[in-house]
Amino acid sequence: MKIPTSAVNDEARKRAEDAAISTLVDDYAGALYRVAYSVLRNSSDAEDAVQEAFLRVLKHRHTLAEVRDHRVWLIRIVWNIVLDRKRRAKTRPETDDVTELARVLPSAGLSQEELAAAAQHHAHVLACVDKLPSKEREVLQLSAFEDLSSVEIAAVLGITESSVRSRLFRARNLMAELLDHERSLR
Repeated sequence: MKIPTSAVNDEARKRAEDAAISTLVDDYAGALYRVAYSVLRNSSDAEDAVQEAFLRVLKHRHTLAEVRDHRVWLIRIVWNIVLDRKRRAKTRPETDDVTELARVLPSAGLSQEELAAAAQHHAHVLACVDKLPSKEREVLQLSAFEDLSSVEIAAVLGITESSVRSRLFRARNLMAELLDHERSLR
């Protein structure tokens, strides 16, 4: 029995799509986790958001070839997912658990005291980020945590590049003020 050529082509296309998705997971899962964690501040929620993003990619795998910049496309997907989750929850879960924060920090060569201090500093910076107005917080998170360019941030958020630059300028100034104010209270 001869297998139709179209069935062979479909199977080859599916294998190629699966390989492309596997590559996307390998290349971008960490970055997507960082984006999700920067907003949700909960590791299991961030992991769920990343999984949901890749499930959406699976549903639309036939359009992968049309995507110009996979990194920006994936970040936009996870960004929308985490914002939807935040809107549904109406609250932002916070964590003061130093071990949870330490899990996302680099620890090579640090003593326990240094690791604890780094985790506390990390928590302090994240608390200051939380005090920013939402528009400024969004661009700062994408710029500082994901190192996206203003063009990429504009694509993720659906705003102009000049809006990104002005929001980023305000966010950095506000962060400097917040950190200085917090430092003066110590």
